[in-house]
Formats: sequence, structure tokens, C-alpha cells
Amino acid sequence: MGIWLIDADVLASSRFRVSALAETIAMMGMLADLRPHRPGQLARPGPLRAAFRARMDDDPIGRAFLKSALLPTWLADFLCAPPADDERTYDDEMRRIRTMSAAALRADLAGEDPALEVPDLADRIAAVLDWVWTEAVEPDWQRRERAFEADIIARTRRLSTSGWAAALDDMRPNMRWLGEGRLQINTYDYPPHDLTDGHLLFIPTTSARGWVGFREPHRYSVVYPCTGLLAEGRPTAPDALRRLIGPARATVLILLDNPMSTTHLVSVTGFALGAVGNHLKILLDARLVRRRRAGRSVLYYRSPDGDRLIQTTAEAGDPG
Repeated sequence: MGIWLIDADVLASSRFRVSALAETIAMMGMLADLRPHRPGQLARPGPLRAAFRARMDDDPIGRAFLKSALLPTWLADFLCAPPADDERTYDDEMRRIRTMSAAALRADLAGEDPALEVPDLADRIAAVLDWVWTEAVEPDWQRRERAFEADIIARTRRLSTSGWAAALDDMRPNMRWLGEGRLQINTYDYPPHDLTDGHLLFIPTTSARGWVGFREPHRYSVVYPCTGLLAEGRPTAPDALRRLIGPARATVLILLDNPMSTTHLVSVTGFALGAVGNHLKILLDARLVRRRRAGRSVLYYRSPDGDRLIQTTAEAGDPG
């Protein structure tokens, strides 16, 4: 599956989606020590990893599932399948796995572990995923969902201004838009796969590398790492910008390189909610930022004028 052939109709109909199940699978790999931990996935990964190991110690079928479903460069197909249009919640997406036959699940797993020869395999697999969702993802889902929505806005903004190459080239490792309808998914030496008449989804998660998926008859997905939105931080604004518009307002403007909600800005900066709202109003009036609704949130991001102001003030402070 090294290269996907994508025509103009597929590109035009492609969409970004948030998937609770995809994020749960990403977290499962990290908790099982099969995937690396990324900043922002968990505030304290050690205790939850220990709790997951303890849970799996008492579940031989669950251990066999993990061993057969998550390999270093491979993920079982039923875990990769993109969500349908009407699958909007974790429970919606899990219904597909819960209703799969044990034989179909085993056919999709690597190896032939005898521990998986049980009639209730779907329930046993669902129990593992349910634990990860309930303990690791659901308590923090609103923050993650806001971060994913902000990432989607940033990418669609880049797509509208710079085209597909700019939007897709850094989406996940080894993925590149090659032009002429060719999307390199990875560097594996597989024959090109034609996505004509297909529906393509792009799904952000906290995973380190992401994955690609397929669902009959013509539904495809690219799951990719959410960039720069889960790790908390306060980048330093140029001194000239701080003097020009004030240090607090400069901090807000520099943070809006990626879309953020008012709540997210409060948590990152430590500023009061009223102060953040006032700074945003002034920056909006000056046309240095823009805003856009995403789900239940309003996200703010820098305008081209804001980008130019930061670049100019940074160059003003550069002695070279």
C-alpha cells in the first residue's frame, strides 16, 4: 500500500474526522509499551501503564489479542477500519467490533494463538478497548477533541492557502503528496492502489506515527499524529513584538500559530478568562487573528497579517 492513486473527485470529497475509537487504539498501543509515549498523551503515563499491565496480567485472552493485533509496523485491519458517517461516538464505532464473529476476528489477527479460540472473542477484545477508553481517554476526551478540532482547522487552512502538498507532506512519517494524483502512504514496496470512487478520511490522534485503514467497499482513512497541540508550552514572543503590543498580548498572538479555544489559551498561559477574551478582541479588531467555529468550540488562529507582524518583529530583533 505504498502509493494511493487519488483522482480529483476523491480529493474534493475527502474529509477530516475525529474518532474516539482511533484515539483509544492509539492509547492502547502506548499503555502496552508497544508504541512510544508522546508529550500530552498522558500527564503521568507511568501509573496508568502499571494499572494496564496489572489488568492484562489477569487476562490471557486480552494478552493474546494485543500480541496478535499490534506488531511493530502493523495493526489488525478491524482496528484500522475508518468510521462510517453515522458512527459519531465511541459506542457507535465499537458496535462494529462487538458484532464481528470470532472467526472473522481471528482471521484478521497475526499468528494462531490457541488462547484466541474462544466463542466470545469479540466481547473479550471489547473489554480491553473499553478499559482503555474508560480509564485513559474518556476522562480527558474534551481536551483531546478540542486539540484534534484545532489541528483539523490548521490543516484545512493550510490546504486552502497552499494546496495538498503543504497540508499532507508532514501529516505522518514517510507520507508525501507526489503530485499527479499520487499520495505516498509509506515506503513499502507495494503496487499502487487505486482509490477511484473511494471516500477518504483524515483522522488526528495522539499516536506517534498513525496508520492507514480500509473498510468495504470504498472507504479509506489516514490516521495521523496531531501536531503541536497537546503538549503545553509558552513560546517566547520577540522582544520587539512585546514592546509593540504588550507582553501578554504578544504571548497570545505567538501561541495562535495553531488554532486554540479561549479555554485552551487560559490553561496554557495562566491568564484570567476575562484577560484572554480582552486580548482576543483587540487582536481580532486589529485583524491579527481570525476565528472559526469547530463543533462546540470557537477556535482562534493567526491571520496572515499576524504572521507577517511576528516575522517582522523577529527580524527586527535579529542582529544578523
